[in-house]
Amino acid sequence: MKDKKIENWEPLKDRLRKKYPELTEDDLIYEIGKEEELLERLQKRLNRNKQEIRKWLSLMG
Repeated sequence: MKDKKIENWEPLKDRLRKKYPELTEDDLIYEIGKEEELLERLQKRLNRNKQEIRKWLSLMG
C-alpha cells in the first residue's frame, strides 16, 4: 500500500466508520503519498498490526 493511491477512498472511509465507530475523522485523513501515516493512525486506534489493516483495506476496497 505504500506510495500507492487508495482507490475510492470516500466510500471505503464510510464503511470503515460504520464498522469501527471509534474512528474519528482525523484518524481517516488520507493523503496520496502518506499511506503509512494512515496505517499508523488506524493501527493505534484499532489496536491491530499494519498487516491486518492492509488486509482489511484491500478486502473492503
